Amino acid sequence: MPPSVPSLPRRVARTLRTSLFAQVTCALVLGIVVGKLWPDTATALQPLGDGFIRLIKTVISPLVFCVVVVGIAKAGDLKAFGRIGVKALIWFEIASTAALVIGLVTANVVGPGRGMNVDPSSLDAAAVQETTGGGHLPTTTEFVLNALPQSFIGAFADNELLQVLILACLVGAALLHLGHTKVPKILPAIEQAQEIIFAVVGFIMRLAPIAVFGAMAHLVGNYGLGVMRTYAKLIVLCYVAAALFIALLAVALKAVTGLSLWKFLRYIREEMLLALGTASTESVMPRVMQKLRRAGARDDAVGLVLPTGYSFNLDGASLYLSIGTLFIAQAVGVDLSLGQQVTVVLVLMLTSKGMAGIPGSAFLALSATASSLGAIPAGAVALLLGVDRIMDSMRVVTNLLGNCVAVFAVSRWEGALDTDRAKRVLDGEDTSTPGDDETGVAAEKALGGEKDPGSEKDPGGETGAEALAPGIPAQKPKELKEPAPEAG
Repeated sequence: MPPSVPSLPRRVARTLRTSLFAQVTCALVLGIVVGKLWPDTATALQPLGDGFIRLIKTVISPLVFCVVVVGIAKAGDLKAFGRIGVKALIWFEIASTAALVIGLVTANVVGPGRGMNVDPSSLDAAAVQETTGGGHLPTTTEFVLNALPQSFIGAFADNELLQVLILACLVGAALLHLGHTKVPKILPAIEQAQEIIFAVVGFIMRLAPIAVFGAMAHLVGNYGLGVMRTYAKLIVLCYVAAALFIALLAVALKAVTGLSLWKFLRYIREEMLLALGTASTESVMPRVMQKLRRAGARDDAVGLVLPTGYSFNLDGASLYLSIGTLFIAQAVGVDLSLGQQVTVVLVLMLTSKGMAGIPGSAFLALSATASSLGAIPAGAVALLLGVDRIMDSMRVVTNLLGNCVAVFAVSRWEGALDTDRAKRVLDGEDTSTPGDDETGVAAEKALGGEKDPGSEKDPGGETGAEALAPGIPAQKPKELKEPAPEAG
């Protein structure tokens, strides 16, 4: 007797119950509808998104610390870790410069601000000051000093990723120096702490649809959809330029590693949609770290390259800053020479590195660029106040993909990437965690044992039901010593 096929309503209900992607998609659409129909109510929903991001931020620093320390200790080679760092910085600089150049070229060709003939004196420069809170971008000296921790606890309390990275490198180096005989219990304790952190992430991720709904409703309710008509040319140009840069990333990833960016994008589709909905790459950092490790990137490479990229490899922001600078100049009738545009690239190469975590950093960088040129009134930066929030989606997608490609490329460059495993995972043929990675097994179960698209046991490519079920199954100690099949 042939098995009965569930009815359409039951299939839809099961998808909504088990698929994080489906839940976040519905929340995204519902947020847009509520923001459009009830804007006054929608603007009050922002705490839903902000609260979720705050919860995620609480686990980022300890997670980065644990992953980096374990990566260094297990790799057993501090010199290799240093090489990974240097190669990552080289990749970041090349990628950021490419993004800046693409932005300038497309802005010159399209001219999004031409014909606007804006009088700078009519703009409210005080609004930019209010957005940035009177802050400023750090100088090179300040940036270097701020990266050095003043307190072990303070680095975690302030969520300073670069400081946490330095502390993790020092602790990892100390573990290598002392050896497992002198401190036999420290590394297992850190690995167990890592398991707990991933379990906490699994709990928090169940709130993702609520966060996306609140953030999207606030965005549409506060800014409306009319701003998209006013700045349509600029918005379309930024997204087209981002698409060109992502295509360049796809070519680079294929050439360096042989991997497909499209398959990787499908692999992290839940995380990408969540980042879009909350306008934050930090909200998905723990999950992306775990998925990169599962896709064959070694712990030390993931732990160093991805967090560092959050400060040094803001490709989406670089695109936006270069296009925004030319848009402002064109709007106020200033024709920048080739030499001035080269200056724009050089200034933004520096200012874009100190943007992470600073309120209104895009406007601070634009103001600094305008001041360095001397030809663009600083108050003209206010032209972008109305459209800046709409650009978050472009910046988030480009920043996240740029950093993930950097992890794969640098890992391959250093021999820290299992290419065969990466291809199997991205093809959906391998859904297990590495057999010698006990932490990976426990973390995957805590995250709900997600399935990859095309998996034989999960044809629909849905997120495992356990990721959204009310509770994480108990594990027997012996199960941590062998790869566990993914939960369906």
